[in-house]
Amino acid sequence: MKNFVVKTIANAGALAVAIWLIGNITLEGGSTGRKALTLILVALIFGLVNFLVKPVVQLLTFPLFILTLGLITLVVNALMLMLTSWLAGVFDLSFHVEGFWTAVLGGLIISVVSWALNVVLPDEN
Repeated sequence: MKNFVVKTIANAGALAVAIWLIGNITLEGGSTGRKALTLILVALIFGLVNFLVKPVVQLLTFPLFILTLGLITLVVNALMLMLTSWLAGVFDLSFHVEGFWTAVLGGLIISVVSWALNVVLPDEN
């Protein structure tokens, strides 16, 4: 359970950095508390998308992974971020990613920040 909370916090932090750095990734809302709650909910959706959908997409794109020497991972991460944005819209959360190239850059930033946070944060079950 603790590992789940740590990963969710790392996802929320990585999403917050992407929102802060990229103007076309937006998180809107009223108060700071409302934005924080929305960010945590989006981080949960992002975690579920990465847990459930991403392995299937990676399996289907394995030949492209070999052909592009792993660069297709940037596209897969962008698609997962765009799917998270769409699902956030379905759940009426004010998180939006505008465009594919914004999602590619956002996915790259989220991957780097999430990796760094997972190195720093404790990893216990």
